[in-house]
Amino acid sequence: MNEQEFAELAAGAALDALSPDDQQRYHSALAAHPEWQRIADEDADTAGLLSGGAAPVVPSPDIRAALLARIAITPQNGDVIQTVSAPDTVPEGLPDADQKPLGAESTPKAPVRRLRILFALAACLALLVGVGAGTVAINTYLNRPASVIALQDIQSADDAQQASVTLESGGTATAHWSASLGKSVLVTDGIPALPEGETYELWYVRGDTPVSAGVFAADGGEATAALAGDMHAGDVIAVTVEQAGGSPSGSPTTDPVVVIPTA
Repeated sequence: MNEQEFAELAAGAALDALSPDDQQRYHSALAAHPEWQRIADEDADTAGLLSGGAAPVVPSPDIRAALLARIAITPQNGDVIQTVSAPDTVPEGLPDADQKPLGAESTPKAPVRRLRILFALAACLALLVGVGAGTVAINTYLNRPASVIALQDIQSADDAQQASVTLESGGTATAHWSASLGKSVLVTDGIPALPEGETYELWYVRGDTPVSAGVFAADGGEATAALAGDMHAGDVIAVTVEQAGGSPSGSPTTDPVVVIPTA
């Protein structure tokens, strides 16, 4: 028996799926080649991971269905028929065609290569389940809103600053900015919801000149809004209530409800 054949048997042994004959061949080979113990140990460890399982997070139905379909068509019944062609004439002293040929095994060998394939497929399925939670976390990270990414960039900057004000509603508004990045983000908590047809508009006020920096809506009184455009040192961050879509004139039409100096 070579190492590859033993590896096939080791996979079946780890899954407790060997026939009695192959069990004997497996143990005999392991006794004759103790250096192959590492193969058996690796397969046993993998089988342990399969049995232990991971967090019950279901992978994509399409991926799971494809793997299960592949497993379903992989023969697992151990039926391997070995045939020996009988000669036209049987020499004297040899068994006839109705008898078992000399040297033929009484029990067919189990398809250990198929077991190895099944073992690998099962490991892949377990891996997909195990990484399911990690995939969700990665997708959540990659699909972060632009405002959240901007806020994290600002907070990571060496010159990150912030300032908060109390709103008339009792809520708070906090501006985060980084002059080196030229970015700013407004985070509100408890800002009133606006009726249909109105929106909050962000402004950079530079001296006496307001520059529109986009609009935002408050969901349940909370909002994280990145200001559009580049922030300049000394800008005042302001918020006004405007008609849906923002001020048509490009200038504030109401008194600001939030005013936060950055200087």
